[in-house]
Amino acid sequence: MTERSLASRRCVLGLLAAPLVCQAFPPASAPPAPRGTSNSAPPPEVLRELPSARLFGSGRLRRFLFRVYDARLWTRPGFDVARFSMEPLALELEYGRSLLGPLIAERSIEEMRRGAAISSSQQASWLAAMQLAFPDVNEGDRMTGVQLPGVATRFFVNGKLTGEIRDAEFTRLFFGIWLGPHTSEPGLRAALLAGGPGDS
Repeated sequence: MTERSLASRRCVLGLLAAPLVCQAFPPASAPPAPRGTSNSAPPPEVLRELPSARLFGSGRLRRFLFRVYDARLWTRPGFDVARFSMEPLALELEYGRSLLGPLIAERSIEEMRRGAAISSSQQASWLAAMQLAFPDVNEGDRMTGVQLPGVATRFFVNGKLTGEIRDAEFTRLFFGIWLGPHTSEPGLRAALLAGGPGDS
């Protein structure tokens, strides 16, 4: 296996992973995520979890010439950006490339550490739960995380429930990967929380 292909394999960009990283594909400017009519209506899993949800913001993450994913933030009317961790919301990622589920989970833990210290026992528990919830993804697959503040995070892949983590601290730190001030992708965060499209 070549050095470049090995780097590509280890690259983890996603939900349900981190909105980040890959030495093989350095950051580059990119156009915003498209906002056609198909992206304006919440997907079924979002409507089930958050009745009356609407699209609050969207953005695209690229690395070099590659689209990693398009991100869409779904919220209820009256969403308070300053209190995002206390608001019900859904973050939907539509992938533009194939990624390995176990690596998505590992990268998520690394990004969550940007928000707070995580004990070894928490890390082991959360990593195991995410590895069960995150399958490998291919181009066009959608992964959606639903935040139930103070209660749980629910994960869906292409509309199907794949897991639930009932831990308030996990929920806060997980969605902070994208929405917290400590995010590694401030451009994408700004786009998601501004109520409009953008890119990082």
